[in-house]
Amino acid sequence: MDDLITDFGVIIALLIVTSIIFILYIFFSGILHIFLYTFKKKHEYKRIQKKQSNKIKIQNEIKNSFSSAIVFGCVGVITILLRDHGFTQMYANVNDFGVLYFIISILAMLLIHDTYFYWMHRVIHHPKLFVIFHKIHHQSRNPTPFSAFSFDIAEAIAEAAIIPILAIILPVHPIAIFVFFNISLVFNVMEHSGYEFLPSWFLKHPILKWINTSTHHNMHHEKGNSNYGLYFNFWDTFMKTNHKYYHKRFYEIVTKNKTKKYTVFI
Repeated sequence: MDDLITDFGVIIALLIVTSIIFILYIFFSGILHIFLYTFKKKHEYKRIQKKQSNKIKIQNEIKNSFSSAIVFGCVGVITILLRDHGFTQMYANVNDFGVLYFIISILAMLLIHDTYFYWMHRVIHHPKLFVIFHKIHHQSRNPTPFSAFSFDIAEAIAEAAIIPILAIILPVHPIAIFVFFNISLVFNVMEHSGYEFLPSWFLKHPILKWINTSTHHNMHHEKGNSNYGLYFNFWDTFMKTNHKYYHKRFYEIVTKNKTKKYTVFI
């Protein structure tokens, strides 16, 4: 996309970027949704909440997500314009920084985004901001894969703002940003799936326990006042905002024997 705006103009570039974003959203959300409902009986015990979402709700989520995709497309084009005018640190040749840095830059973007998301997320939960920024997303009290991009316009802007921020503060290759975006999208879709597919030992692992689960974010939608993190559990742990029954709920869901009692690991 080095010469996207030069070759096609701003409006066509916006249509292309928006279309790519929305198609990726539909692809990943749709694949997971089909998988869950095709093998519904097999995975039923891993459903986090008992109530299933109806078609009208899913249609509204897709409609809201299309609006979000337009916002993301606008921010994407703005990022390209910022790059073209020398306001970012985006570079064109991978060899300028090397393959190792290319990989490290993706990890760095995930860590920075996780911090940005946690604090932005807590701020928009303030009662005076919630109605403006976050009300639509929390209408999906029992989220589905299609809830991933179901945002108010104001929240979509806040969510998308991380892209130009990253491009300004870090030397990043456009492909690294694209990889980062897809990792973020897939993670987001999985967190909103409504099902927990991770093994029971996951939260006992000394490293993997710091990665958030679908149960973690689902409880945020259900309870609303805890579990603010995105990829990692660092900030929720340090700020003591994990729901007190998060671990217990996770073990109940991932184990077929619902009557067995588990130790709550902290």
